[in-house]
Amino acid sequence: MSIVSQDKVRLNVKVNDKYEAIRIAGQLLVDAGHVPSEYVDKMIERERSLSTYMGGGLAIPHGTNEAKALIKSTGLSVVIVPDGVDFGEGERANLIIGIAAAGDEHLEILTNVAMLVSEEEDMKRILNASSEAELVDIFESGLDA
Repeated sequence: MSIVSQDKVRLNVKVNDKYEAIRIAGQLLVDAGHVPSEYVDKMIERERSLSTYMGGGLAIPHGTNEAKALIKSTGLSVVIVPDGVDFGEGERANLIIGIAAAGDEHLEILTNVAMLVSEEEDMKRILNASSEAELVDIFESGLDA
């Protein structure tokens, strides 16, 4: 099972708030079999206690530490919100990457994702991807680096 795949990608999503965006990202992980539905609640709980906004239009919602036991396999979901969604204090996220990381893979994945979006042109490529397949290709090439 691929960490990121077309069934875990949504382009051109419109949301009312960050919690709706997180629920969409989490549900993609549930639908792909990486986590049970309770994990989504833990993603919301994490966001309420500590923002997962990383800067530069990127948010990486994930479950609480207690939620790690719920994770069946490592997976990423990618949600593109062209209009952006407020993650608090005027910070707007256009790229929401849901993470469920089994074992100790969490930090490695976060590092790879951060590297993937650190360059402005890479972020533009991601946000302007014309299809789920194109987005998966960008992530797969970046995550394997």
